[in-house]
Amino acid sequence: MTNESIERFISRWQAAGGSERANYQLFVGELTELLGLPRPDPARDDTRDNAYVFERRVRFRHGDGAESHGFIDCYRRGAFVLEAKKLRRSGLSPTAFDDALQRARGQAESYARALPAEEGRPPFLVVVDVGNVIELYAEFSRSGATYTPFPDPRSHRIRLTDFRDEAVRARLKALWLDPLSLDPTRATARVTREVAERLAEVAKALEGAGHAPEVVAGFLSRCLFTMFAEDVELLPKRAFSGLIESLRDNPAQFVPLVGELWQAMDKGAFSVAIRAALPRFNGKLFKEPLVLPLTRDQIELLIKAARADWTQVEPAIFGTLLERALDPTERHALGAHYTPRAYVERLVLPTVIEPLRASWSHVQAAALMLANEGKVKEAIAEVRAFHHRLCELKVLDPACGSGNFLYVTLEHMKRLEGEVLNQLDEIGHTQAMLETEGLSVDPHQFLGLEINPRAAAVAEMVLWIGYLQWHFRTRGHVMPPQPVLKDFRNIECRDAVLAYDRMEYVTDARGVPVSRWDGKTTKPHPVTGEQVPDEAAQVPLERYVNPRRAEWPQADVVVGNPPFIGNKRMRAALGDGYVEALRGAWSEMPESADFVMYWWHKAASLVCAGALSRFGFITTNSVTQAFNRRVLERHLAAGDGAAPPSLAAESAECVGRGSPVPLHLAFAVPDHPWVDSADGAAVRIAMTVGAMGAGEGRLLSVTDEREGGGDGLEVQAVERAGVIHADLTIGANVSSAKPMQANGGLSFRGMIPHGEGFLIAPKEGAALDGGSLLRPYRNGKDLTDRPRGVMVIDTFGLSEAGLRSRYPASWQWLYDRVKPERDHNPRKNRRENWWLFGENQPRMRASVEGLSRYIATGQTAKHRIFQFLDASILPDDKLIAIALDDAYFLGVLSSHIHVAWALAAGGWLGVGNDPVYNKSKCFDAFPFPAATPEHQARIRDLAEQIDAHRKRQQAAHAGLTLTGMYNVLEKLKVSLPMTAKEKAIHEMGLVSVLKSLHDELDAAVMEAYGWRDAPSDETILERLVALNAERAAEEARGVVRWLRPAFQHPEAAAVVGRPSGRQETLDIPQGFPSVIGLKPDLQVPAKQPWPATLPEQVAAVARALAEARAPLAEADLAARFTGKGPWKKRLPQLLDTLVALGRARQSGDGWMGV
Repeated sequence: MTNESIERFISRWQAAGGSERANYQLFVGELTELLGLPRPDPARDDTRDNAYVFERRVRFRHGDGAESHGFIDCYRRGAFVLEAKKLRRSGLSPTAFDDALQRARGQAESYARALPAEEGRPPFLVVVDVGNVIELYAEFSRSGATYTPFPDPRSHRIRLTDFRDEAVRARLKALWLDPLSLDPTRATARVTREVAERLAEVAKALEGAGHAPEVVAGFLSRCLFTMFAEDVELLPKRAFSGLIESLRDNPAQFVPLVGELWQAMDKGAFSVAIRAALPRFNGKLFKEPLVLPLTRDQIELLIKAARADWTQVEPAIFGTLLERALDPTERHALGAHYTPRAYVERLVLPTVIEPLRASWSHVQAAALMLANEGKVKEAIAEVRAFHHRLCELKVLDPACGSGNFLYVTLEHMKRLEGEVLNQLDEIGHTQAMLETEGLSVDPHQFLGLEINPRAAAVAEMVLWIGYLQWHFRTRGHVMPPQPVLKDFRNIECRDAVLAYDRMEYVTDARGVPVSRWDGKTTKPHPVTGEQVPDEAAQVPLERYVNPRRAEWPQADVVVGNPPFIGNKRMRAALGDGYVEALRGAWSEMPESADFVMYWWHKAASLVCAGALSRFGFITTNSVTQAFNRRVLERHLAAGDGAAPPSLAAESAECVGRGSPVPLHLAFAVPDHPWVDSADGAAVRIAMTVGAMGAGEGRLLSVTDEREGGGDGLEVQAVERAGVIHADLTIGANVSSAKPMQANGGLSFRGMIPHGEGFLIAPKEGAALDGGSLLRPYRNGKDLTDRPRGVMVIDTFGLSEAGLRSRYPASWQWLYDRVKPERDHNPRKNRRENWWLFGENQPRMRASVEGLSRYIATGQTAKHRIFQFLDASILPDDKLIAIALDDAYFLGVLSSHIHVAWALAAGGWLGVGNDPVYNKSKCFDAFPFPAATPEHQARIRDLAEQIDAHRKRQQAAHAGLTLTGMYNVLEKLKVSLPMTAKEKAIHEMGLVSVLKSLHDELDAAVMEAYGWRDAPSDETILERLVALNAERAAEEARGVVRWLRPAFQHPEAAAVVGRPSGRQETLDIPQGFPSVIGLKPDLQVPAKQPWPATLPEQVAAVARALAEARAPLAEADLAARFTGKGPWKKRLPQLLDTLVALGRARQSGDGWMGV
């Protein structure tokens, strides 16, 4: 490429004329030639082969089942959708330019959404005004988020004359060949990690010199901001780095000269140290400019840190890394993974940004209509009003940590502000006019609560660095208003869920402080050598005076990532006193709820009360399990508006507002990878966004995870729309199913020994009183893999004195191995009864008494497998024991019908994301079929065969596990090729035989339910939910279909017994319709009043088109509204504007939402 070829290209296309269709392919072709890129390929008949072509065909699917087609002007798979327009025609007003460019952008975005899921969305949209300008829009997560101007609203337009700039040509070339390399977070992440590592070196050296970590953290925070300030030229270039380099050999002058510089920065004065007048910085950072004395070597480390390019620091991750660098207890995790920005955006966008952009699109449409009508002042007023609302919106993160959620939100709001300002500029209102009004998105809008003082200080600095980066990126070298750092007090260092007057230590009657083991320090036991609690390591017990719910600052939206502490770990992590105070203050919260659910409940209550518009939180993926799901169910409960009995004042107020659904989930991801910010550990999380009132939401389901180019996994997902239930599903509301008396008292979790000393190998156990107290013991892994052969010392029913006198060897074994740990257990019962299991499950023991066997399944397991265990075997807490010995029940539970139910009802857990069998939802609420004796016999026989087959094959092959067999079975079901190892398992387990038995069992259970139509899983769930409701109604009338009447209700067993009589069809009660196969509802909904303002009219028409299941003609659309005056005359313009902005498509004689 030569300068001559560039000038020839510019000259040729500046003079070009003609229509878009005549010129755009030629323009793109010559552009690729200029840049040394391949030209698009010839199109082929099979669209899947058209990875880089002109006129790529895409298919639009509409709500009524109809399809239409469009053609992308130029498409490159994995890179871009290009939509070209030639718009410079004579006679058009200036506003028509951007009207049509926005039309092209909207069309390109609708094409990107219509691409097949397997191709994914391209990271770029390219909008071309042939011979004039190219606009770039990017969305690097490729997850369906909004495409935003790239690299920012100030410089996303490439004029034809810009091709003389080598950087512009390199950008376009990378867009073609390696578009993801343009993702700025990839480069800035590397720079940020390098900067944090350098700061960590300085911090470590200063702490080694005897300075307190808190003092070091404050000093280095001032240093790093000063480095940033000189790199963005808030200070003269190299002013600070030059100063400290000059002090390398004169360290005695470091304290006075740097101190003088920081004092001048705080006040806005002339600095003698760098010989320059400085702007006033103010803020908290330099109010107490303590400078630490440094040695020559320490100054050298600081010089090394100053050499980094601080303009390229990525604030979204800088806070996390800086916090690790400055905290000596977390510095070991500096090289660990951090939470990727894309993960944070996946929650921030639907919570904050997408609603704002939807509102902006309505305002933008109204402004364009007004401008094209010549009403420029009115158009400007609409856009300015939106900008004012944008600059007043308050976003709160009530567990903000080092501020990454707040920063990402700030950046996206600044991007949106840039687009708003561009629109104002296009219609004649300059940015200088706005500056005189002092309006701008800035850190005062981003509020945080954080209990860690160091993290709170980092969060505030991160916001300011991010804000200033954005200012200089979009405004060039224009200085920001002074003071540069304003003390908004927007980050508060305090507890977000518990307020109290003071914390004091608990004392006994003599005034001596009461203490407990610190929960961490251990020592070797003198007899066993095992690590046991060190009683000398004590911490005082705390009491919180006047504990109460913490109040949150007033905000419009809440978003964040509250701490992941499970309910079982809360006492160890937070202390007994804190947990008691917390649960006392939030008395309506179930004790089984995880710590994060207190944030969820608080935010949901505020939304219901109208104090927030919406909220979004990260929680662990256990939010779908019953112990956390109860909190969601309270707020999502549908019905007549009556609050559940356990719902306390805040939630009751929400429900009392009269909304049948006080809160709905607008967005959810049930399971997603995450990176813990503290130590970089991989965890599994869920995302939920709550909004007021009834409504549908978007459910994102992760379909693929793979290693990418940075931290975290790259995620592929599919999206569904519909009402999202408390279990984070769409479709049949399985979480609404109620436990039934018929199934009650039969399913239990197993024992919780609470002491490894209870477990013993058979040979060792035989020496303890002849093994009299030993019983075989099984946990979940024993079932799915192979039994370990472990025994357990079962002391149930014995007093300590009885155990010591009758079984002295067993007593001594437990005394040496269990008691040392139990002595420090916070539960009095467990401390005092140290020789007994932590949980003995007497009801479970009673339920299996008299049975020769019972059914068991793992609580958390990859495959939902049920099998018989001998009644002599004690189950662990990780097993669910079902006190039924009839193989008929084993067969129904092992069928696909019950497995589908269990998967939908149970939730998911852990990094492996394994399904959980929650007994109350999965078993107690499951409606068994009303099977005839013939059906029961058939199911019973098949279940016995399956149980015997598995046990027989495992006995014959020492290495064969149920997990291995069912892994192969799943591959057989979908005809996937097997590895050599899987083929060996197939032969050892005779897995094809197992599959045949399961297929016959599934058919037999279907027949028992009376279902002969091969229903989908969705239909199965709908029918089971309906049958659950039918059985609940029966039980309310006193008719209970006991599963084991002689045990559950012996006095009624002779009267009712086990029901028989074939259930020929399932009578689905009203209110539980199947949505499978239904035609779209084409009836006209109730008329809505025609809105008063133009943006509201745009929103109303867009909403009506989006909700319609078929194209709406203009008359049909008008029929959905009622109003006075000539309001219908606006409809053609509204529809045309929505089409122009990509919010609607014309289909025949009607319009559909996009």
